[in-house]
Amino acid sequence: MAARLACLGLVFALSACSVFDNEKINYKSAKRASPTLEVPPDLTQLTRDTRYVVPAGATASAAGYDAAQAVASPTAETAPTSLGDTRIERDGNTRWLVIKRPADKLWDPTRDFWTENGFLLTIDQAKLGIMETDWAENRAKLPQDFIRQTLGKLIDSIYSTSERDKFRTRMERRADGSTEIYISHRGMQEVYSDKAQKDQTVWQPRPTDPELEAEMLRRLMVKLGGANEVQSKQAMAAAVAVPTVATIGNVGGAPVVLLNESFDRAWRRVGLTLDRTGFTVEDRDRSQGVYFVRYVAPNPDRKDQSFLGKIFNRNPDAQAPVRYRITVKTEGTATTVSVLGEGGSPALPADAERIVRVMADDLK
Repeated sequence: MAARLACLGLVFALSACSVFDNEKINYKSAKRASPTLEVPPDLTQLTRDTRYVVPAGATASAAGYDAAQAVASPTAETAPTSLGDTRIERDGNTRWLVIKRPADKLWDPTRDFWTENGFLLTIDQAKLGIMETDWAENRAKLPQDFIRQTLGKLIDSIYSTSERDKFRTRMERRADGSTEIYISHRGMQEVYSDKAQKDQTVWQPRPTDPELEAEMLRRLMVKLGGANEVQSKQAMAAAVAVPTVATIGNVGGAPVVLLNESFDRAWRRVGLTLDRTGFTVEDRDRSQGVYFVRYVAPNPDRKDQSFLGKIFNRNPDAQAPVRYRITVKTEGTATTVSVLGEGGSPALPADAERIVRVMADDLK
């Protein structure tokens, strides 16, 4: 036993000196555990099991997050953003697909796309148009040193990265029968709680990665038949960003987000922001400009335990989710985004201000 531990110690020591391969994506999603465990505010459920597996035939490896930016072709600036019945549109750092097919024809292929790329789905609601993956590990970020390449699967299970990702897919139906598809990313990273001792770690959110969103969107474009690899990279690089502006204002004594843009553009931007910032969209009514969301506001006065402690131990003081209505109203070219309570009355000022600030930070 001692010799085996010494051998494993040597493996870890050597692998720590290697360079991570960040030029590929190879996700493996967590296995679901039972019973369901409580999770901290703003996070969808993780599982106790930290070993990651892939459904049969679900491994995917391709170019890295910045693959679209790496296409240094003299024709990239004039490359078409429309291919077949699919085109790419862009607003700031947000990109999405517009496909001339109804959403019900795209749902199953999109679900297949995620499972083929190594993910399990925790939300699969076709009527709501929302699909969300489990937290997953990008195995391509593991050290590709000589020992690991030699031993291969024999010690693969003991390797783990310090990052987890999840993706949410949103489909919006258009009046002309087409469908808009958005992909949003959320990430977590494991860090030392005490940088001096380095004896305990905690999980904390890490910034959204727009380029990772774009890469997964590009791959989905290929899956849905809109382009091949080269065409999709050129189309992604050719999409021109539209300048975006978001400010915080006050209407009737309540904080709001002010957007100088049309309703259609504001509606899709707000929806993606809600996905990115941890809200759970339970329903939406585009004709009325309302998102019905669930959210757990953090309590800055309570000294919270670590992330893993919250997962593995039920906290009797944990706050129950609170429901809100996020309204999007446009007059002319000006749009106002406000926060209401569950019944449609004004939300508590402190909650409204916190939520408005979170949305405005992402919309800028």
